[in-house]
Parts: sequence; C-alpha cells; structure tokens
Amino acid sequence: MKITEILKNATETKVSFEILPPLKGKSIQSLFNILDPLMEFNPPFIDVTYHREDFIYKLMPSGYYEKVAIRKRPGTVGICAAIMNKYNVEAVPHLICGGFTVEETEDALIELNYLGVQNVLALRGDARKFEKNFVAEIGGHKYASDMVKQMSDMNEGNYLDKEISNAVKTDFCIGVAGYPEKHFEATSYRKDLTYLKQKIDGGGDYIVTQMFFDNKKFLDFVKDCREIGITVPIIPGLKPLTRKSQLSSIPSTFYIDIPEALESEMEKCKTPEAEKQLGIEWCISQSKELLKAGIPCLHYYTMSDVKMVSEIVKNVF
Repeated sequence: MKITEILKNATETKVSFEILPPLKGKSIQSLFNILDPLMEFNPPFIDVTYHREDFIYKLMPSGYYEKVAIRKRPGTVGICAAIMNKYNVEAVPHLICGGFTVEETEDALIELNYLGVQNVLALRGDARKFEKNFVAEIGGHKYASDMVKQMSDMNEGNYLDKEISNAVKTDFCIGVAGYPEKHFEATSYRKDLTYLKQKIDGGGDYIVTQMFFDNKKFLDFVKDCREIGITVPIIPGLKPLTRKSQLSSIPSTFYIDIPEALESEMEKCKTPEAEKQLGIEWCISQSKELLKAGIPCLHYYTMSDVKMVSEIVKNVF
C-alpha cells in the first residue's frame, strides 16, 4: 500500500521507523534483531537508508597509495524485500542521486517495481567525506527534483529509451525530504521552500522532514508549506539526543538548532545515564505535543538504538 493511502485511511496517528542496513559482513539477522522489538508498535512502513560509496587510500605492495571505493552498508533493495516478506509491512528504500547514473537509477526502479515495492524516498544524498560540496556522478542527477521527475515519468510509462513502446507504467509513491530549519546549502529558508515545492510539483507525493528538537519550527514549516500550495502529507522525523556531546555534534552535522531549554537541562546532567534519560523525556514530550496537533504519522530515526526508541514510543502511544 502507498504511504499516502496508509495516511489517508488512518483513524489514528501512525508510527514508523528508519533503519540502517547492516554493516558489510553482518547477517540480515542483525537487522531483524533490531526490527523485532519495534513490530509490537505495528508500524505500517519501515524506511531503509542507502549509503553512497566512499573512498579510502590503500597502501599497495609497491609503496604507492591506491584510491579504493568502499560501501560499508550495502543491500538496501534486498533488505526491503526481506522486510516485506518477513513482517508484511511496506518497506521504503532511499534512493540517492550520488554515485548513480540516470540509467542505473532507472534499473534500480525497475528492480524495485518487480519486487512489488510501491514507495520510494528520493534524496540527493550528501557529499563524500573528502568533497567540500556534493558532486554528481557523470551522467547522474544533480538534484533530487531531477530524480523525482524521472520517477514520475516512469509512472507514466516514459523510460529513458524513447524507442520503447507500450512500456509498463510503474506506480511509485514518491517521498521527498523537507527541512524545517532549511537545507544548509539553501541561501534562505524561503528559497528552500521553493525547492521543496519544485519536488512536489515534479511528482512528490509526501514529505519526511529532517530531525528537529523544537516543535514550533516544524509546525511553522507545515504552515508555510500550506501557504505556498504544498498540500501533500508532511511527516515529522524525530530522534532523541543520547549524550551531551551531541549538543555540538548534531548542529554541526545536520545544521539544526538545539533549544536553549534542552541545552540548559543537558548541561546539568552529571552522568551518561542522566543525559540519555533527558533525551528520552524530551522526545516523548515532543511526540505527545505532535500527537495532540493531529500529525498523521511520527517517524523515528532509530540509528540502531532500538531500546531507546522503544521506550519513547511506549510512553507516547
């Protein structure tokens, strides 16, 4: 079932989760061990992230260093098939522009269509660690809006090879990312909203937001989206703080603000346990407030910390 249909038919707020593929060399059972406890909350869908290849310089016997591509967490498509088969829930693979040509993107979408995957999240992806700015693959998409357009075209039966006649139409429900505190590369908040509307006008069906810790920023974001004609469902992304060091690491990595009240309380914590408990309590409070606001679905970024996320959800739903 499409995410939009799930939300339309829902009589109460749903809960969903985002998980990381296992590290290369680990078994699929390590992922099931994370998901099993979360299934008691009856999530209608699970997001599976995709990680672009990175590069390392490996010392060769000759004494020279060779640039080697590595993928630490492969298998997104296969994992989605396994999740759908084992748990009978929808799986949402993340597809990124980085590292793929448009032909490879099309091939991935065809494969997902064969597997019966109906929902996809279209993302540009981040720059590699050694790159200051995002660099598109030669022959690949530079912007997520371009990928959304390709997906939308395939839903109309339009493939890259224009000589194909009577092509099967795919039926993807296309998700896109939204940024309540703007994407860090956008020149302004309003400009970022313009880019978001381009993704929706190009075929996006729903929005999942980056994490935030101030509900007002999310609710203002929803209001601003509606004012410029974005009418699709907007799902808030939530993640608890787990330790005091994240007061600086999260803003520097994700370019979001930490509320002064949260920062002040976290600074008072004397132990790692107290820090984690404060993060749990703050996320519970956030979740309950969003629940009262009638938000259709709360989406939790697990970061493989299933115990912490489970405790939050148990205290909210």
